[in-house]
Amino acid sequence: MRPYEIVYVLDSALEREAVDGKLDSFHAVLGGEITAIDHWGVRQLAYPIRKSKTGYYVIVHVSADPVALPEFERLLKLDEETMRYLIVLNEGQPTSGASVLADRPAVKAPEESGDGEAEPEAEAEAEAEAGEQAAEEEEAGEAEAADEPEAPPQSSGPPEFSGARGRRRRHEGPPIVLLNYKDVTTLARFLTEQGKILPKRTTKVTARFQRQLGTAIKRARFLALLPYIRDHEG
Repeated sequence: MRPYEIVYVLDSALEREAVDGKLDSFHAVLGGEITAIDHWGVRQLAYPIRKSKTGYYVIVHVSADPVALPEFERLLKLDEETMRYLIVLNEGQPTSGASVLADRPAVKAPEESGDGEAEPEAEAEAEAEAGEQAAEEEEAGEAEAADEPEAPPQSSGPPEFSGARGRRRRHEGPPIVLLNYKDVTTLARFLTEQGKILPKRTTKVTARFQRQLGTAIKRARFLALLPYIRDHEG
């Protein structure tokens, strides 16, 4: 038995009862044990599939024998109400569209004396340093604001990250332990306005993460979660 994640994109005209019955017939052929089922429901497709602009998404986690996969896929291909499907090994990603992030390090508490209170001298010095640093930052901010012109209005496309020499840099935040190919919000940060994948020299990520990113974006495009190209309004 191996753990799999199956994503179904079914006809949006199907009701919940009809979807459950169809899944039962599919899984009877596949066998194994169903560990999780998540109905996303009807969602807008990133591009039309069979002239349809919406689809019913269902994500299933199952432990099954690889020998049953060929017959299972043959049944899916013959089903006219299955618009698209994807079968991948379950690497621990949740059924929701969220990636697994690393925990931020805990903030170190101030040292305490024997009676349980922070030492007054250290606390006074820290407050004085914080006050001086805040005053310096405020003066520097006022000087920069006076010299710099007004910032142009932000576009409605993917967020721009300004870095050295005007280049974009990777999204600041907790490190991504496991990139979920269903996490459209995170994947869109690594795409250009034309829908192309940003190179590693621009995003400043590791080669391993860049390979994971390419695989995740290709899967999301196949499932119509992301478009292959971006449409521009004239």
